[in-house]
Amino acid sequence: MTCRRSMFTAVVVAVVSMSLAAPVRAQAPTTGWRGEFIHMMNGLEGKYTQLANAMPWEKYSWRPGAGVRSVCEVFLHIGGDNFLMAEPLGAKTPANIDLKTVENCPDGKEKVISTMKAGFAAVRNAAAATPEGDGDVMVDFFGSKITKRALLLAIAEHAGEHLGQSIAYARMNGVVPPWSMAPAK
Repeated sequence: MTCRRSMFTAVVVAVVSMSLAAPVRAQAPTTGWRGEFIHMMNGLEGKYTQLANAMPWEKYSWRPGAGVRSVCEVFLHIGGDNFLMAEPLGAKTPANIDLKTVENCPDGKEKVISTMKAGFAAVRNAAAATPEGDGDVMVDFFGSKITKRALLLAIAEHAGEHLGQSIAYARMNGVVPPWSMAPAK
């Protein structure tokens, strides 16, 4: 009887968990300008995460020259700027993220990846919370007026720019981006 009750409890917990998680997933658009942006951010985050995990921690301090961001600083820059760039959409940067010091490399790879992933979540959530009809609404962006749609394009372009930089850094350090490796035969 105890085994049966445990199995029943496990099934109930699983069903309730799935039903609570479903509305959260359903809120994120999968089509339209916001859905396309969210899909793009998912892909970019996946590549950044794979690259950050593939790069050895001892290489995180590497930089190609004086005055240029290190591997660690680039990963943290993209996380921090994602928070900053989501603000015109109404997102609030969490209290534990100081945009002035976000690029200071912490004491472990996990903290870097966590900050980076949180920044990607912030821009996805901001896009999902933006009404579909607000694409042409103007917002302030570093002293210029642009549409919310153009802001999402700027966020995607910025992430792509620094992904290319991160790929170059990785290759200069003998790390092959995991998604570009030939499949094992």
